[in-house]
Order: sequence, then C-alpha cells, then structure tokens
Amino acid sequence: MADQSTPSEVIDPGKSAAEGGALPGGISRRALLGTAGATGLVLGAAGGAAGYAAAPARATPLSSVGAGRAMFHGKHQPGITEGLQARGHLVAFDLAAGAGRKEAAALLRRWSTTAERLMAGEAAAHDDTDVARDAGPSSLTITFGFGHSLFGRTGLEKQRPVSLDPLPDFSSDRLDRARSNGDLWVQIGADDALVAFHALRAIQKDAGAAARVRWQMNGFNRTPGATAHPMTARNLMGQLDGTRNPKPADSDFDRRIFVPASGSKDPAWMANGSYAVVRRIRMLLDDWEKLSVKAQEDVIGRRKSDGAPLSGGTETTAMDLQKADAHGNYVVPINAHARITRPDQNGGAAMLRRPFSYHDGIDAAGVPDAGLLFVCWQADPLRGFVPVQRKLDRGDALSTYIRHEASGLFAVPGGAATGEYVGQRLLEG
Repeated sequence: MADQSTPSEVIDPGKSAAEGGALPGGISRRALLGTAGATGLVLGAAGGAAGYAAAPARATPLSSVGAGRAMFHGKHQPGITEGLQARGHLVAFDLAAGAGRKEAAALLRRWSTTAERLMAGEAAAHDDTDVARDAGPSSLTITFGFGHSLFGRTGLEKQRPVSLDPLPDFSSDRLDRARSNGDLWVQIGADDALVAFHALRAIQKDAGAAARVRWQMNGFNRTPGATAHPMTARNLMGQLDGTRNPKPADSDFDRRIFVPASGSKDPAWMANGSYAVVRRIRMLLDDWEKLSVKAQEDVIGRRKSDGAPLSGGTETTAMDLQKADAHGNYVVPINAHARITRPDQNGGAAMLRRPFSYHDGIDAAGVPDAGLLFVCWQADPLRGFVPVQRKLDRGDALSTYIRHEASGLFAVPGGAATGEYVGQRLLEG
C-alpha cells in the first residue's frame, strides 16, 4: 500500500533548533525537530549499506524518518490516506458507568488536544512520560472513531448513522466478543515504536475515569526505507498485500472512501468522514508454510515474488480472468483470493486497506499467534466491506489458512477544524 498513498508533510530538515523552540534546561521534542542526536546514521546511496558515523562536532539536521509530520487539523482525520506506518496500536474504550454525552465531549476534547500536540512533536500537556523526548514526530497519526454502542450511552440514537448497523455474521467468523466493537476507537500509527507507544500511553491516561480500555492490539509494518525503493508491503504470509488499493489520485477515490458533505444518507456530522472495519485475522502460518510456492500462488492468484497476476505481466497489470492453460483450466483459479476480491467482480465495491501485521507470541503448542490487523476504509461498509466478505465467505481458497477472531465497525467523523475537537459537531450539535 505504500506506493498508493499520499506522503505525509515533512518538516524542513534544515530548520534550526531555535526556530523549533527555545531550549531552557531540558530539550523538548519540538526543539529536536531540527537536530539529530549525538550520532548520525549514514546510508550508502548505491548499495544500501549503512554504518554509524562518528559523533559530529555540531548537531546535524534531522533528515531521517523522525522528521516526517502528518497534520492533525484538516478536511479528513489523519491516519487514513497516509502510507503504511511501521508501528501501530488499535485500542477501543467503553464509557464508564454513569458517563454520558458530557463526559464523552470532554474526553474527545482532551484527546484532540493531546493528538495535536504529539503529532507536532511536542510533549503531552500534562504528566508527559518523556518516552518520546528524543524523537521527532515520526509521522505520528492519531485517529478517533465511534462505535454503535456510543449513541445509546450518550442519548444520541437519532444521530446514529444507518451505515453503522452491526456487521452481519459470516460463516468464517470465530469472534471473541470481548475483543470486538466498543464505544470509542483510537488508531495510532508512527514510524517509530517509542513515539507510537508514547501516544498510546497518553491517550490511555487522558481517558481517566471517563472510559476504560475494552481491548487493545499492537501491529507493525516494514520500516520506511528498508527496501531499495518504495513498494507494496508484504504480509506475514510473504505476499504483497494492497496491490489494487484505491489511489487518492483516482477520480472516484473520495466518493468511494469518504462520506460526501451533502446529498448523503449519513447525518451531517459525518461529512468528510469514513467508516473503518477492523478485523483481527489470525494466519495459520504452520499450515500455510507447508504449501509449495506454486500452491500458495494458486491460493492468492498472484506470483509471490513480485505480486504479478498469474495471467502474466507485472504487479499492476490487469488480471486476465479468462486466460486458460493448455488443459483448459483457468490460469487464475476460480477460488483464488485476488479473483474473488476484484471490485469489478463485486459490483464496484471498493475499500482502502491500511492494515498492520501482528505477532502476539507462541502458544504452548508452539503455534504462532500472528496475522493481520485488517483495517479498511470506505464511505459505506454495506457497499464496501460487506459484499466482498460475503463472497469470500462462499469459497475463498485463502479461508483455509486464516481465522477471523475479532471485529469492529466504527464511524470516523471528518477532520477537526482549527479550534475544534474531533466529534464536536456530533457531541455539541
């Protein structure tokens, strides 16, 4: 997916420390946006070799992934169209007993203030842990969503979108209800693990007595710059994952991914927002890795090496669904995952996939608890995720090697304008 997303705003690496803020006593994260630490990392331009340089006499500009910055305020919330991030945390909260609309509004106000500060590379306003003191923003994004149950708890049932109706049951589901859904949902992503954890801890502390954690999951992706050139990410099965993602440059991208500002069935507070489907999908890696590469490719419908369709060409070549081999068999098997999920095979259904891989250890039997924290974005889940998942449910070759273990659907309002907090138009409307 990294090749299909718009880049985050990058702070000028030449900006001086003084321009980022004064340095009284201690050094703030914001001040460090213009400077590197005591050592610099030198990258070989030709061979990709790397080595540690000696400590420079003067501080050198911070020009690594730490300098990347995404903006909090805008038409849409951050964390949707940005490229895949190296580290992610997904966390759902339930409002505390007795908490309602007033408490939810105060919480979203606190969370928005914290998100704006941390995404700018600043410390939290209160009781900062200093975990990220030495880092730049590292493209940190913090995204907030509302679950179906929030509206009943806050007396806002009339403002609940029809598109937020619970997802249907699927035959492949093996869902843990305790790790599904929730009143409030937060997605955190960054290109540095400490920056991401720092944000998670700040968000949790901000919740205070107003809300408690319902579930929390940790994920990761390849670190930017780890490959010789930008490319689609690989999942834990070794497959390129996200080849046919919608691109922001597509003429119909906004229509498919974001709720329009007018003429929508959704309430006005969802203008420029989107819907996130979140699924914890365990990969049965021991079974998968017993397959030959050819068998794995038949399950997916694409070459493992470069993501090209089995019908030929490169990763971006259109798949020829009618192409047959010398025996008259489809080159791309009829139950191949890539064939079933094509938008033109699902009435044009489209969703923007922005997942994280996860690994939560190895159980007593020696089996890894690993897979995909699947996050997809769409203007209408009943026209995006649901029809595709129903079709996969009826005969996807990949279903033998995966298990859906948790699920959630969240309404993610549009971005907050300067001076606003996320969700203000709902909670104060």
